[in-house]
Amino acid sequence: MISNALHFAAAHWKDALEITLLTVAIYYSWKFFKGTPGANVLLGLVTLFLGGTLISEFFGLPVIGWIFKTLSAVLILALVVIFQPELRRGLAALGSQRLFFGASQSPEDIDVISEMTFELANKQLGALIAIERSQALDSFAETGVHLDCPFSKELVVTIFFPKTPLHDGGIIVSGGRVVAAGCLFPVSQVVDLDRTLGTRHRAALGLTEQSDAVVIVISEETGIVSICHAGIIEREFDPESFRRRLAELLSLKHEKADTAKLAGEERLARARAGALDGHQKEHRSDHLAF
Repeated sequence: MISNALHFAAAHWKDALEITLLTVAIYYSWKFFKGTPGANVLLGLVTLFLGGTLISEFFGLPVIGWIFKTLSAVLILALVVIFQPELRRGLAALGSQRLFFGASQSPEDIDVISEMTFELANKQLGALIAIERSQALDSFAETGVHLDCPFSKELVVTIFFPKTPLHDGGIIVSGGRVVAAGCLFPVSQVVDLDRTLGTRHRAALGLTEQSDAVVIVISEETGIVSICHAGIIEREFDPESFRRRLAELLSLKHEKADTAKLAGEERLARARAGALDGHQKEHRSDHLAF
């Protein structure tokens, strides 16, 4: 029996490899498209083609079967056109991926960032801070002013002080250094996003939709601190929960956090107007001068 099993494995290992590769490709493709505007379109196309093919085969409908086989020949071109934004974002993320190492933040950096964040919040100084992870943010850094200087609380507070040349836009932090300031981030195009969130929050969410960066947002109207990552916004932080959550998102393994006890998490697809309490609402005037 063992010899038969070995013979079968030797004869069909390529089939197993193909199935594995296709399964992985389908899984990661769906994981990438899930939550994007094109996800429903992709699901609709798959349902239409599978349903039409199965019905034509089951009931023996040659004309319908021919139509779907003919349409499938141009499906690849149609997918490129329909999902052009998603494909461009995916290729950009693949091209910016750090293959051998990624930017990391030390526990000391986390403490400085936390202290700086709540100093800005207490002074109600609006801020937008992107922390680079495995995907490089070089293309976004090019939209601002190149700095490449050590990260410090005094530097960041100075940058975001009103009427300073670089206070409009965001800063990019990588490996404990401020790479650039006054950067422009892509604004999220999610249509059902809570209308109480201003342009600064939309820019933070837009960057996290196109990269794996963690973005800190501080409202100049209310001083509320938010963390955006993977198209999600988390809020209602105190200094300790903020530090723990930031350490967790930046993959400091020794800083484990119970996310259920931390910030409230609000997925974009479920965001609704009035979701925030009255004292937490962000005015739409809380924006960047793009």
